[in-house]
Amino acid sequence: MGRYQSYSDDFYVNMNLNTEMELPHSRETVLHYFEQVKKHYPTMRNFHSRERGEFVLEEDKDRGDYRWTSIESRRVCSGFVNPPSVEEALKQHALVLDLVPYVLSVSPLDCESLNVMYGFDFNYRGNHNQLVLDALGVLPAFEKLPEIPGASILANEPSIQFALDEDCRVQCRLSIEPRTAAYHIRTKEFPEEQLSVYFTARRYGSLDGDETYVSAMGRLAEICREIVDGYVVENILRPLQQTIAIS
Repeated sequence: MGRYQSYSDDFYVNMNLNTEMELPHSRETVLHYFEQVKKHYPTMRNFHSRERGEFVLEEDKDRGDYRWTSIESRRVCSGFVNPPSVEEALKQHALVLDLVPYVLSVSPLDCESLNVMYGFDFNYRGNHNQLVLDALGVLPAFEKLPEIPGASILANEPSIQFALDEDCRVQCRLSIEPRTAAYHIRTKEFPEEQLSVYFTARRYGSLDGDETYVSAMGRLAEICREIVDGYVVENILRPLQQTIAIS
């Protein structure tokens, strides 16, 4: 088990490459791409198509930890749920990014954006909005609102986005996604759902002359590691984990 999984019920590392132009979707090209991935990871044998021309190759999900990759009209994705280590997930993403220039004809000019995301899911049967309030609080300007007589919080989805350079080409986003709806609050019936915490590092625009998709991803992954380790674990994940434990 990777160290991040001790902070949540599920942990995953995803990579998305968004392109400016449409990706090739001929039968031969799509199958060749997935066959190359399967050569490196033979247990990725579940291939299927979804709506709007999305194709997916993945491992068996009932294992609890599994790899997947997909092709959409203008996006290539790769993910690893509950990886043994972040490095193992990044190795898979690097394989995908090594393949796309040659198999899918994605040039360094064709990059609309590239991102790496760390995701953390917490299983919780209860009011997610109240859980986030109890664990993390709210902005001082909002503190009195939950005290209004009869008030019920219907949405509490903290998020912040910031840039790491003057041109705003490298951006980060931290967001929390509760899954409690007004229906659950009205009926007071709360199914066990997953509360999600996402941290994403994204860079926009074509690659620079000395960059490759793999090297660009490596820098984004380093940003994720530094901010998750330096801030997200202690200020977001642990408080949520502790509040769930005593609920």
